[in-house]
Amino acid sequence: MPTSALKKKNWWSNRDSASALQARAWVSAGYQVEAVDLAQQTVTFQTFQATYQVQHKDGAIDWQGRAIKALRVYKGLNQEQFASELGVRRETVSEWENSKYEPDRSKRKLLNIIAKQANFGDLESDS
Repeated sequence: MPTSALKKKNWWSNRDSASALQARAWVSAGYQVEAVDLAQQTVTFQTFQATYQVQHKDGAIDWQGRAIKALRVYKGLNQEQFASELGVRRETVSEWENSKYEPDRSKRKLLNIIAKQANFGDLESDS
């Protein structure tokens, strides 16, 4: 661990930014820091249940980057595991989540099936 992790409580903040790769890792895995005790050198993590506002279009989830990441995190998977489930490369999942491009029609259908099986989002409503 870097020295700053042992001396600075703010190193353990739950911010999800490009400069806080460590926080991105635990937040993406569904955890957040609950308590930090630098004197005892302990950190307590807790799981959190995030609320996702999923956009719908024509009765199906609109698979934009945020919805794809929300489904992956909801299922408790990292990008590699999610990519394997979808039959794509990990980089493809990353590019979808960062809105570099969108999944094609067949992958959107597969995402809908996976979401329905996981009880993610309300596939019947159209917002």
